[in-house]
Amino acid sequence: MISEERQVKHKGGRPRKPVNRTVTSLRLTKAERYIIKSKATKAGLCITAYIRQVAINGKITSRMNEEERQFVRELVGISNNLNQLAKKAHQWQMLSAVLEFEKYRNIIDDLLEKLKR
Repeated sequence: MISEERQVKHKGGRPRKPVNRTVTSLRLTKAERYIIKSKATKAGLCITAYIRQVAINGKITSRMNEEERQFVRELVGISNNLNQLAKKAHQWQMLSAVLEFEKYRNIIDDLLEKLKR
């Protein structure tokens, strides 16, 4: 008598993926492809991922542009400088200066948080 284990034939090779994507073609003019490619690049995605996200969610938020990134770098630098000044003022027993520095540092931190959203 053949055991149940022998009756089930196991195929070798790679296991199946849990989700298979089918190939779907999309016809575009050169101008349309260029526009989609530039938007995908701006969003930091490849073209297929961009099209998939737009089709599913209907909205893509692009990354910060170079001017916004420069603004954030400057804010981070100012915040670091204020933090160092507050540390020195605290070491020199200048409580009122420390409180003032911390107030401005918190304002800058809030601005940075708003920019991240």
